[in-house]
Amino acid sequence: MPSAAGVEVDLEELAARSAELETAPAVAAIAWAHERFGGRVSLACSFQDCVIVDLAVQVDPGIEVLFLDTGFHFPETLAYVEEVRARYDLNLKVLTPGPEAEAWPCGTERCCELRKVAPLDAALQGRGAWLTGLKRADAPTRVASPIVSWDEARGLVKVNPVATWTDDDIAYYSADHQLPVHPLLSKGYLSIGCAPTTRPVAPGEDPRAGRWAGTDKTECGLHG
Repeated sequence: MPSAAGVEVDLEELAARSAELETAPAVAAIAWAHERFGGRVSLACSFQDCVIVDLAVQVDPGIEVLFLDTGFHFPETLAYVEEVRARYDLNLKVLTPGPEAEAWPCGTERCCELRKVAPLDAALQGRGAWLTGLKRADAPTRVASPIVSWDEARGLVKVNPVATWTDDDIAYYSADHQLPVHPLLSKGYLSIGCAPTTRPVAPGEDPRAGRWAGTDKTECGLHG
């Protein structure tokens, strides 16, 4: 039986809990993780929006929020991070790549590995669970993503509280709660990554079409 942060984890328990949380409010998944692992939970946030942040701080206002600063973000994204940080007085930890990433600029073969995956893996050492803003609607590779699962590669539990949400759900929640909105969304950037590999999408085009356009790449590696 695996363990995370010293807590034994039963894979059948995780599957059962995930099934129960399918129809529960997103905050229920966050509350379960927080209680199950005694607060040893981190939230990895891309800051395309701040819905997952708003939900997480309802459970734990001091939750550790991780932002991966690859060195290639849009200036608008960095400004948005600071806006959200100030709004919630976030316990924000900005992760930066090591010197080995310098040889692999944005768009090259090992860029995401060294600028995203490696820093996140290091930051999650010793944690019991990590929360993400992953949604099944994001990409075909994510349609089967559970609410709760065992992250074998990192040795901890992974929780996707908004996995069942659609892009419209995110937009409605943001509007209803008057959350700050990323300034690039109104300019056609419906999926926002690093500046050199992200473009706006045309009306009716898949939101993820603007990421790594012209390549067969669909994931950066954070989610397998």
